[in-house]
Amino acid sequence: MKKSIVFSLLFALGFSACAKTASDSYFSEQPSSSKKEYEIFRKNIALEFENQTPKQWGENATGVKTKLDTNEKVIALTMDACGSPLGMGYDEKLINFLEQENIPATLFINARWIDKNPKIFKTLASKPQFEIANHGLEHKPASVNGKSIYNLKGTANAEELIDEIELNARKIESITHKRPKYFRSGTAYYDEVAVKIANKLNHQIIGFSILGDAGATFSAKKVKEAFLKAKKGEIAIIHMNHPESQTAIGTIEAIKELKKEGFRFVRLADYKLK
Repeated sequence: MKKSIVFSLLFALGFSACAKTASDSYFSEQPSSSKKEYEIFRKNIALEFENQTPKQWGENATGVKTKLDTNEKVIALTMDACGSPLGMGYDEKLINFLEQENIPATLFINARWIDKNPKIFKTLASKPQFEIANHGLEHKPASVNGKSIYNLKGTANAEELIDEIELNARKIESITHKRPKYFRSGTAYYDEVAVKIANKLNHQIIGFSILGDAGATFSAKKVKEAFLKAKKGEIAIIHMNHPESQTAIGTIEAIKELKKEGFRFVRLADYKLK
């Protein structure tokens, strides 16, 4: 599925490599013993996959879940908060509508967005209609050999991928007291070995079947049109970190129409995935 040029530019501008590694940053306030234990844990998992060479690269690599396993008229609404310098915002209009209408959703949250919006994150995590999912520590594509997409370099190796998934999972769990079980990488690109590693870390990889807003670049009209093509068991992706976009307007209009057509909105955990 093609994405807009603007979508690519947002990713390219938003995420640059940091001089300090993800694990160094995470463990800067942790006891040294915790870091040593984690490094052993990471190394052991990486060793399991060291001889596996990926052959796939894309949004639909083997093992990525893109739909609900059901014939019911339901849609899983998933919303990303990416945490880029251009995307630290909070779409309060969209969230307020979902709360007022009791529309469930799965929120994929990046570590940097949590750091920028700690109170909002805690509030969202406390609401039963929302489930919190893992959108990575540094919002990198999920690769074991540094593949790139949209001028954004993926995780360089298995150990860096493990940091991307596991450290944000631990961060989320430390705040919410619940470990996330779903992961979506930055850009939603994967190789099949990365998917296996995520599964080893007790995460299911979540893709999508409805591209709702193309990185919050769609007009309200395009957002609505994307949703109204929905069939049974879709997983829709939009963004909740760009209040300046037209995502909220288009999504709200679409949800109202889809409810009239008999669709219900659910969380990922409510159904098996395929």
